[in-house]
Amino acid sequence: MSFKINENIHYIGCNDHISKLFEGQYAIPNGIAYNSYLLEDGNEIAVLDTVDYKFVDEWLNNIKSVLRDKHPKYLVIHHVEPDHSAGIVKFLSTYPNVTVVASTAVFVFINQFYKTTITNKLVVSDNQKLSIGSLELVFYSAPFVHWPEVMVSYETKTKTLFSADAFGKFGTLDVKEDWKCEARRYYFNIVGKFGMQVQALLNKLKNVSINQICPLHGPILDKNIKEYTGIYNLWSSYEAEKNDFIIFYTSVYGHTKDAALFLAKKLNCEAIDLISYDHSEAIEKAFEYKNIILATTTYNNGVFPAMQNFVNNMIAKNWQNKNIIIVENGTWAPMAGTVLKQQLSTIKNMNIIGTVTIKSAINLDDLDKQVAPLVATIKK
Repeated sequence: MSFKINENIHYIGCNDHISKLFEGQYAIPNGIAYNSYLLEDGNEIAVLDTVDYKFVDEWLNNIKSVLRDKHPKYLVIHHVEPDHSAGIVKFLSTYPNVTVVASTAVFVFINQFYKTTITNKLVVSDNQKLSIGSLELVFYSAPFVHWPEVMVSYETKTKTLFSADAFGKFGTLDVKEDWKCEARRYYFNIVGKFGMQVQALLNKLKNVSINQICPLHGPILDKNIKEYTGIYNLWSSYEAEKNDFIIFYTSVYGHTKDAALFLAKKLNCEAIDLISYDHSEAIEKAFEYKNIILATTTYNNGVFPAMQNFVNNMIAKNWQNKNIIIVENGTWAPMAGTVLKQQLSTIKNMNIIGTVTIKSAINLDDLDKQVAPLVATIKK
């Protein structure tokens, strides 16, 4: 797939409708795009990033369809994760005189992944510039957005930001869908742990005038740029988009489920069964909402595994800044609430409002009387 973005920039990436999971764990019902770009000004040509190994031949054909008999001068690698770098070796065998442009760490990782040493290379760092005819790339280091070697670049003539994995989303370019939903799921599952580093990058770019953003996944963003940078600022600040409730629950025999569904109706909110719900979407929603109810059973003197795995995952992704109500269920020795409270108390800005205990089956009146004042505390 190739098309002209403007007079100087071509899209030469590939759509993946083959893979069912991204990174071996995230469902991608609408596939994933591996974006690559070609900058051209006369005979001065740079290729920006490669693609996943399954699409290297298609990608090389895209390049040839644009260049015909011309040869690129540079291969710029913003991010060396294999879904963006698997074409390096074959590209260099096709165009052996190319100079590879990247951060120092990229060349280390290339050697680790592909057992090859790049000799014709240009190491770039923060604010370094690269001329491609009348075009000029300015590089900005973006460590841990979301790997340590990452850089982004800004082309000054077209005011284009090549943003690596930032501003990316799940889904291919030939499927139209809402950007925000799948971009949010992508962000919090892939990049979300590194909010501080995203904030640092946004700060570097705050005085840069951007006409369009070209990420390594997802569509080119060429309208309402401030909306995209604004939502990234919100996400990376760990501020909730919605000051509403959401319930996450696990249930063995249905009693905790009954409690969760009762509370969902009272609060007019969604109740998500962590046993059957897609885990990446649960993570997305846990970041999206401010007020969280965790309802679960005691299991092996601790927390039911699906809830425990969810909480562990959220802690690993730097979950923070929430109001939490815990609903625990236990027949003889309820312990889920105690364990969860201890784990959540280690997280930044987690306001644990209180714990409600169910003994086996629920009494709806009792549950309502216990939860209502906790909810009222949050709504003050």
